[in-house]
Amino acid sequence: MKRPWHLWVIGILSLLWNAGGAYDYLMSQTHNADYLAMLGPEQLAFLDNAPMWFDVAWAFGVWGSIAGSLLLLATSRHALTTFALSLAGLVVSAIYSWGIADPSMIDLAGAFSVIFSAAICLIIILLWVYARAMIRRGVLR
Repeated sequence: MKRPWHLWVIGILSLLWNAGGAYDYLMSQTHNADYLAMLGPEQLAFLDNAPMWFDVAWAFGVWGSIAGSLLLLATSRHALTTFALSLAGLVVSAIYSWGIADPSMIDLAGAFSVIFSAAICLIIILLWVYARAMIRRGVLR
């Protein structure tokens, strides 16, 4: 089956969106001073003191989304699985950020952090739904 035009649009837009998350992850993990200068000392301490499992979950969230977008463009049915892994990574990292960490990300960044994370979650869910629909139509194999 020929790729529908919207697969290119969704795939490219999602890749660009997810590249922003990958940039944030890389700059945070490599302790890029110029990038981290926008954070306050409490937010830096949050990142520095986070447990390894948080970093692993964050990595699954970020790189799962990148892989899902690339797999969409490659018309692979595995995009569905990678978007699911990305969502799982986001959920686990959010549990730490909002519920376990003291102070929590809500304390450090306010309601915006919740709204932005909810938007990311919604986008991942919509990408998962889109991938599932493309599998059912025979576009992703």
